Amino acid sequence: MRKYFGTDGIRRIANTELTPELVYKVAKAGAYVLSKHSDHIPTILIGRDTRISGTLIESAMTAGFLSYGANVKLLGVIPTPAVAYLTRKLKADAGVVISASHNTFEFNGIKYFSNKGMKIPDSLEEEIEEVMDSGKIDELTAISSKIGVSENREDLIDEYVYFFRKNFDDIFDSFNKDNFKVALDTANGATSFVAEKVFKVLGIPYEIINNSPDGININHNCGSTHLEMLKKYVVDNKLSLGVAYDGDGDRCLAVDENGEEIDGDKIMAIISDYLRRKGKLKKDTIVATVMSNLGLHKYARDNGLELLQTKVGDRYVLEEMLKDGFNIGGEQSGHVILLDYNPTGDGILTSLMLIIAILEKEQKASEVASIVKLYPQVLINAKVDSSKKYDYEKDKEIKLAIDKLEKEFAGNGRVLIRPSGTEPLVRVMIEGENQEDITKKAKQIADLIEVKLK
Repeated sequence: MRKYFGTDGIRRIANTELTPELVYKVAKAGAYVLSKHSDHIPTILIGRDTRISGTLIESAMTAGFLSYGANVKLLGVIPTPAVAYLTRKLKADAGVVISASHNTFEFNGIKYFSNKGMKIPDSLEEEIEEVMDSGKIDELTAISSKIGVSENREDLIDEYVYFFRKNFDDIFDSFNKDNFKVALDTANGATSFVAEKVFKVLGIPYEIINNSPDGININHNCGSTHLEMLKKYVVDNKLSLGVAYDGDGDRCLAVDENGEEIDGDKIMAIISDYLRRKGKLKKDTIVATVMSNLGLHKYARDNGLELLQTKVGDRYVLEEMLKDGFNIGGEQSGHVILLDYNPTGDGILTSLMLIIAILEKEQKASEVASIVKLYPQVLINAKVDSSKKYDYEKDKEIKLAIDKLEKEFAGNGRVLIRPSGTEPLVRVMIEGENQEDITKKAKQIADLIEVKLK
């Protein structure tokens, strides 16, 4: 069991749990582990979102890197995928994002990226933890002229904007956009300024909301985790589409012209359909997680595509994509990876590909999204003894109840049981055609698990 790193880096309440002292150690140990096989002085990029604690964490992180002897380029407020892209482009040894993604402002976090622009694997995170707690940390001290130097490179955000211009300028020039306008909800986060630059340079008509970060309003009733404001804004202003990013800009969800949500599963279907028609969908495959909706499975099956599933977490989606050369994958949450462009989820990139698919079909967003019929889902947490949360597979009565329910569904529903990685809970997720029916059945299964595993 890892002590500091979770499924998406380190994430804690800033300055009480994620203290400057802890951050300093994470930086020193991380610089050592990520560069120990290198024959040159390491260079590390640091980007952050708009949280009030961002500069505090950045300062401690910078101090840790410099004291080890690494050089640092400070990118300022910038989306996570931009850090990944720039780490590769500049051939830096590593990149770090200071963000707690979709969480509220009091949280912050640290995500490491390798020199290939990908989140580092679990094994490297475990190695960093070992160094942090080994007592070796005090030995990793640069002296005299070996101390690292930092430089402010907020100007590098323009390289990220150019990345979009280079790849999409000609495509958007070819479309008639006279009757198309999109609303951008930047969640008062890392895309607050750069998203507008991208849409402006590509000539996409837009209106923008929640782009006035004050350090504490990131994700507050806005962005991809709170679509209510965007839905109302799109309908009230008769816009063609609304897109919402999360705090660090690696996710994107959308709403159609009627204010109906277009989630990550629908977005993957729409983009995969566009890629397939252009002959660019590699091996006719989509990679998703076990939480993907049954509707996405049926879309894939009905269109002769393969849908592969991984554990929950974008890093596992990426691993599967890299293993067999697939170019689209992601999660319901809107974390979509388009590997032809960037090896991490990129909210702005995802929204541009979605818009291209809509404009190319010359249809309304609701019509394009209708290629997938999503099934109702219900998720209920069963509270169990922490030591028994993996025992549901061994209990005959629980197994019998699940098997019986799956036979009842006969392919028009499914049951997914998943123990929580951090809490004494077993999550019961059921999909089916009738919301009331699946809610009742999910509660029955959850109640049984609680009784048997208490």
